[in-house]
Amino acid sequence: MLSLSAPEIVPINTNNAQIGVFDSGVGGLTVLQEIHRQLPHESVLYFGDTARVPYGNREPAEIVTFVREILHMMAKQDVKMAIMACSTGSALAMDLVKGEFDFPIVGVVRPGARAAVQAGSRIGIMATHATVRSQAYSNEIWRCAADAQVWEIACPKFVPLIESNQIDSPEMMEAAEEYLQPLIDREIDTLVFGCTHYPHLKRVFQQILPPHVTYVNPAEAAIIETAQVLAGEGIQANPNLSGDTSFYVSGSAHDFADLATNWLPSRPYVQNIPVESLRL
Repeated sequence: MLSLSAPEIVPINTNNAQIGVFDSGVGGLTVLQEIHRQLPHESVLYFGDTARVPYGNREPAEIVTFVREILHMMAKQDVKMAIMACSTGSALAMDLVKGEFDFPIVGVVRPGARAAVQAGSRIGIMATHATVRSQAYSNEIWRCAADAQVWEIACPKFVPLIESNQIDSPEMMEAAEEYLQPLIDREIDTLVFGCTHYPHLKRVFQQILPPHVTYVNPAEAAIIETAQVLAGEGIQANPNLSGDTSFYVSGSAHDFADLATNWLPSRPYVQNIPVESLRL
């Protein structure tokens, strides 16, 4: 007699709601890659604010406004937590907005700083103008290790070149040599990618920096912290499910999809959310 087993029933669980991840553009894909690697069962709503990229040359108040607008949009989408996959946003807005929402928020600066002091004591940080002016990385590093030596370098040319798909261009190599030389002169032993766009440039940096330098990608540390928050809040996704990702941008969906294909296994389906609809 043929015996039929009952079909598996996966219970509906609000823990399977999406994690909101946002950046000014494709930089946050380095964070998304870490979610796929460390937390493959989690689903993600990714938003790139490409109509307003780059953030690094904007005024702090403007950046805080952008972050608040994006978080309100994500709240309407019922995300269970959010990750500021943008060092500039994390540096300038985290302390101001984290208490305004009913879901936990993780940034990249504090986890990255903690990872940096575990890696070395002569620490170089490459970041945007806004992040460098805030001294957020230096301050967090000194909270962890008061005797650490830290040098921050603003790198305004990087994000526009990455967003225009010019990673392998002569202009990128020239910019990298310009920005890295002061850190070489100071004999750093650790380099922090102080913008989530910059891990895309690791192979460029490796051609310039001495081989003993350790690279710190705050995205890795941020997702370790994310896993801890999910566990602490009891909101982990069902581990029997595979997470998926939905992509949204404020600028051209087509252009983002073209560029994102460099770092994703396949071309993503991307939808547009106009800046006007984000305004509070």
